[in-house]
Amino acid sequence: MKFTRYSTCALASLVLLAAEPAFAHHMMGGKLPQTFVQGLLSGLGHPVIGLDHLAAILGAGIVAALLARGFAPVLAFTTAMIAGVGLHLAKANIPAAELLVGLSTAVIGLVVVMRGRFGVLPVAVLFALTGLVHGYALGESIVGAETTPLGAYFAGLLVIQTLIAAGAFLGTKLLSAKADAVAPLALRIAGAAIVLVGGVAAATAAGVIG
Repeated sequence: MKFTRYSTCALASLVLLAAEPAFAHHMMGGKLPQTFVQGLLSGLGHPVIGLDHLAAILGAGIVAALLARGFAPVLAFTTAMIAGVGLHLAKANIPAAELLVGLSTAVIGLVVVMRGRFGVLPVAVLFALTGLVHGYALGESIVGAETTPLGAYFAGLLVIQTLIAAGAFLGTKLLSAKADAVAPLALRIAGAAIVLVGGVAAATAAGVIG
């Protein structure tokens, strides 16, 4: 089937992208943002150019839609990610953060594959922990920034995360409203892609790949 072939190619592409060196912490070419605009662009860009971060945010939006608890779980996830950045700025230490980023992304993908059958409380804990470690990893690029670019970074990060997750949330709601067999299959494929991205990211962080 064409759909299956396209899905396989898409998953393979995601794995290859995830195995590439991470760009998520170097939106400004490795330089610290110096202005409001640079800080804003850095915040807007980080979750997008880091495939593991992007996959986690998309997964959070999908899972929130599957739980049928409204958009609140997504806001909890994005808030936790902002808090994670704050932990990094406060010089807190989270060992093996990049490994945890990959593993937590893979778990979110697993929840998508299982179509949210993990319960609200376990998912809330997962979102909190995932948001913290992802935010902590993203915070590396902003450590030492002045107040203005730092504030702009937080604003950009919050806006882009919310928009991406909202898109995934609404897309899942629309897809789930269909009465055919496409929706469950599409959700499983999306979840499998997120699991693969997280798994490859975790393996790369552990030194197994590359």
